Amino acid sequence: MGIKWRQRALPAAPLVLALLAATGCESAPGARPEPTAVPSTSVARVCAEPAAGPVKAPSGAVTVDPAVTGDLAAKTKSSPANTTFWLRPGTHRLEPDRYAQVIPKKGNRYLGAPGAVLDGRKTNQYAFGGTARDVTIRHLTVQGFVAPHNEGVVNHDSADGWVIEHATIQNNSGAGLMAGARQRVRANCLRGNGQYGMNAYKAGGPISDLVVEGNEIVGNNTDDWERRRQGCGCTGGVKFWAVDGADVRGNWVHDNRGAGLWADTNNNDFRIEDNVLEANDGAALIYETSYNAVIRKNTIRRNNRVEGRRYADRGDNFPFATIYLSESGGEPRIRARTNKIEVYRNVLENNWSGITLWENADRFCNSPANTSSGDCTLLVKDTDRCARPAIATAPLYADCRWKTQRVDIHHNRFVLDTSVVECTVKCDRMAVLANYGTYPDWSPYQGERVAEAITGEQHNRWHDNVYVGPWKFVAHDPSRVLDFGQWQATPYRQDAGSTFRAQDGG
Repeated sequence: MGIKWRQRALPAAPLVLALLAATGCESAPGARPEPTAVPSTSVARVCAEPAAGPVKAPSGAVTVDPAVTGDLAAKTKSSPANTTFWLRPGTHRLEPDRYAQVIPKKGNRYLGAPGAVLDGRKTNQYAFGGTARDVTIRHLTVQGFVAPHNEGVVNHDSADGWVIEHATIQNNSGAGLMAGARQRVRANCLRGNGQYGMNAYKAGGPISDLVVEGNEIVGNNTDDWERRRQGCGCTGGVKFWAVDGADVRGNWVHDNRGAGLWADTNNNDFRIEDNVLEANDGAALIYETSYNAVIRKNTIRRNNRVEGRRYADRGDNFPFATIYLSESGGEPRIRARTNKIEVYRNVLENNWSGITLWENADRFCNSPANTSSGDCTLLVKDTDRCARPAIATAPLYADCRWKTQRVDIHHNRFVLDTSVVECTVKCDRMAVLANYGTYPDWSPYQGERVAEAITGEQHNRWHDNVYVGPWKFVAHDPSRVLDFGQWQATPYRQDAGSTFRAQDGG
């Protein structure tokens, strides 16, 4: 699953030096920036300022003793459902077996006293697992667990209705936590986990009604999985898979290796608002093969400088963007709170490039080039129907393809100072494009059909934006680089009502 870029061999050292000089890129390839200072904008600073848990056990709660190894799991097993557990201050440990996790019962509540830590000691794989619903975890630090790749430490089995609040989930392998339906993730510090801060994935079905609010999501993907498994699409602050209905608001997502937020494969009905997304190595936000979203009132700055620079140094002319909408669009036939993707009232400042709308002409249901192998669009239940000859005619010709359509980008402010980004080319682009369809040989989308559709036929529109800096625009394919006048003129007719001030700076 995930996006697979065109693979290229790394250039020889003299060519690397030449490209660095050409692009004005002064940082060493692969170098990671230092974590940023706290920005002036109000953000969720929960890692530095965690809320304290109860200093005394609530009435009726079972007290858990950190001096007794395995006390939490044992008392959970021996207590009925809907029990409240209070973890005393200190470091709590499970039995020294990798599968010795806590298995909550329905309605259990786990409350940490100030200084309560559940430590996996790099021995236990999971902290909390099982399928019990409506479990609550508050004011607890969970660290040192070694979940495998693509698995998570808290709510390992993606049970429904969990509430995780005011917790610190840090320095674990895999994902800090998984997600189930109706999950509430609020005011947590998700920090320094090996793969994701959270992996919103549930085997066998979509996740619905997910809230991710007021969290600090920082420094995740410490194991750098994209380098270990090139093209895996398996890294970043938070990854969402097949989530139907999500509110992602008021989070501070910063300094993650890879993307900040990444929604991948048949997500729908997202509201991503009032977040601060900054200094992530890759895109601030990727919305891929998904539908119907509102992206508004976010502050997005200093993202994509590591990954964008890396591809530029290789000579790749693809417009790698800070907001990347890949085979995603509005679809009125799929129920949601909106029937388009609307991007408005955001501030993007000194990122590596801006917004790219992209569609891979070779990626569709039943195509060997579909990296979300086995998945089809939400409009076609039987993937095998997407085959010749039926795929060449209506309705399958339209419905077998994830389409970047009905995207409305307006009333945003785009600021670029190339002296701050330390780049003179390839970091200044806004784009709507596709590739030339070639594969497989029975594809009905060969040639320029998809490029012409995404550029002029699928109701993708920029308007009433403000541009400050030397922005350029890419349309149809990577070779068509336009200035602002060409972007506004026929045949593209983009950014009506927008203003453009070409000099650098804000």
